[in-house]
Amino acid sequence: MRCSDPTRYVELVNAACNFEPHESFFSLFSDPRSTRLTRIHLREDLVQDQDLEAIRKQDLVELYLTNCEKLSAKSLQTLRSFSHTLVSLSLFGCANIFYEEENPGGCEDECLVNPTCQVLVKDFTFEGFSRLRFLNLGRMIDGVPVESLLRPLNSLAALDLSGIQTSDAAFLTQWKDSLVSLVLYNMDLSEDHIRVIVQLHKLRHLDISRDRLSSYYKFKLTRKVLSLFVQKLGNLMSLDISGHMILENCSISKMDEEAGQTSIEPSKSSIMPFRALKRPLQFLGLFETSLCRLTHIPAYKVSGDKNEEQVLNAIEAYTEHRPEITSRAINLLFDIARIERCNQLLRALKLVITALKCHKYDKNIQVTGSAALFYLTNSEYRSEQSVKLRRQVIQVVLNGMESYQEVTVQRNCCLTLCNFSIPEELEFQYRRVNELLLSILNPTRQDESIQRIAVHLCNALVCQVDNDHKEAVGKMGFVVTMLKLIQKKLLDKICDQVMEFSWSALWNITDETPDNCEMFLNFNGMKLFLDCLKEFPEKQELHRNMLGLLGNVAEVKELRPQLMTSQFISVFSNLLESKADGIEVSYNACGVLSHIMFDGPEAWGICEPQREEVEERMWAAIQSWDINSRRNINYRSFEPILRLLPQGISPVSQHWATWALYNLVSVYPDKYCPLLIKEGGMPLLRDMIKMATARQETKEMARKVIEHCSNFKEENMDTSR
Repeated sequence: MRCSDPTRYVELVNAACNFEPHESFFSLFSDPRSTRLTRIHLREDLVQDQDLEAIRKQDLVELYLTNCEKLSAKSLQTLRSFSHTLVSLSLFGCANIFYEEENPGGCEDECLVNPTCQVLVKDFTFEGFSRLRFLNLGRMIDGVPVESLLRPLNSLAALDLSGIQTSDAAFLTQWKDSLVSLVLYNMDLSEDHIRVIVQLHKLRHLDISRDRLSSYYKFKLTRKVLSLFVQKLGNLMSLDISGHMILENCSISKMDEEAGQTSIEPSKSSIMPFRALKRPLQFLGLFETSLCRLTHIPAYKVSGDKNEEQVLNAIEAYTEHRPEITSRAINLLFDIARIERCNQLLRALKLVITALKCHKYDKNIQVTGSAALFYLTNSEYRSEQSVKLRRQVIQVVLNGMESYQEVTVQRNCCLTLCNFSIPEELEFQYRRVNELLLSILNPTRQDESIQRIAVHLCNALVCQVDNDHKEAVGKMGFVVTMLKLIQKKLLDKICDQVMEFSWSALWNITDETPDNCEMFLNFNGMKLFLDCLKEFPEKQELHRNMLGLLGNVAEVKELRPQLMTSQFISVFSNLLESKADGIEVSYNACGVLSHIMFDGPEAWGICEPQREEVEERMWAAIQSWDINSRRNINYRSFEPILRLLPQGISPVSQHWATWALYNLVSVYPDKYCPLLIKEGGMPLLRDMIKMATARQETKEMARKVIEHCSNFKEENMDTSR
């Protein structure tokens, strides 16, 4: 696969789609004459020092490195290579980039990632970065001398110092005539900081928000501070004060609040200091503050927790760099989708997908995001979602399942997959989803709810797919995994949904798939069948699923000799008289025996029970069934049944096959008449009627099948002109 874009390369690796990182990938961009780069956005642990070194000759204008914790001080030196062209630089979360070895050459390899062997670089500055206008140093390691680091930059327009603590912010005033955006998220502020901020008269965006749960902050916002911002920062278009405790009441009284429709006009503002604004703000961050619940807020876009719009604005604003805030906002969205109704479904889905992609290894995001997806993808909202969007949901759900073995994430992801049409909507990721589900079903896991959902999904995935898919899944360990689950349940003497779904899944995956049938036999499947029959004699659905599976095994000529034992034939014969699940257990037992009988008397290699005795019991069983019985069975093909018609070696097998066709075309004509006609069943039935060995009652039944299908064909003939 070719990939000519480093950003796309990182996306592919992080997508967990079997795209392996290649250590020499970035060397493809070492020569700007053949591969020119100007903008690069990279994130997470994928990027290392040698990768930046490989592209050092590029004339980068924009370099965004987010949470690249493997970068060390070596990359600081590489950054100098871009100093003459770089306009935008983000080192957000690159916590180790200011660390270097204490004794170069004297430490062992592990010292490179061991802070006890490293020291903080204090002599690096942005000297020579004359074009740099946008700089993000958010979540930089404590101790970095920010003031001296930034002093050489003459014309900064945007600065992000999120999470950095500095008691003296006076150095910011050197950019009072150029700085238009300042982010001081989670900086512990003081009145001195406020005095500096209000001198930055060109500011259009100011963010002094904080995470109210992360630590204790002494500083409290007051009406005076907000008034100062409005008075001194006349160009302000965006302000974020999320998470702040408001020391005094900044809102007007309910009595003074103007009635009528919600307004964003400053003159009607419910927040008193903002009545002095010249125009509404483009954005106002009020998440986790009391102010977001007021009626008249002078901003076009508000982040908060009052309603769906505010919550979605919060997710949108904070996803990239603030997962701790984003997870709480997504949790609010989860409540909206669960209790109320989500009115901006497509926007909500896209935002949650983005958050899950962006923070693949953040547990809180994965838990809340996967829970929200469950409600956002349910049937109520399905018609509003495109195929492309639903596929994106599936991708991030599978990413979460791969990245986190944590019970809540796994359960949420499995439940979300249940909202999709299976297997149709999962087919584009068929192998991957099966591998993940099989890993979840490892019998050592103790969470019953996840096992139950995962087995249900596995069953659905193999229920309506072609045989190639079934064979591939069988080779992945599907059959063995189900047998291990059954064995574990047997040891615990528990017959629950996991047990029943496991047998049902085996029934489906062995349908017309000889390799999987053989695998079932080779891994002690028949012993488990007998043990389950003995341990759970009253479990009707279990018996039906087991006999359905054995019907598939019996259809494989090469495997039938393994069923020819006195023990197995006696069990099948006794089950002919079972009334469990209507006629299903008796019908399936008769089906197994019909295929065995089809091999002729010479294949009957046992003394007891005798072939004739079993034949009589089969005739009696078939005659006891109601031809109008509604069925708990689904045939994709009649081929295994039709092969029993043109033969005279076992009239009872012929009769069972004819009864099966008569029942199905009578009760479900719309489904099974076309199938029988398509697969050439009509001429086979006509030929059988002419056979001398066929029983008269079998011939009569065959005529009725032909009549049913002929009438169906005439009734559904297109008479339009």
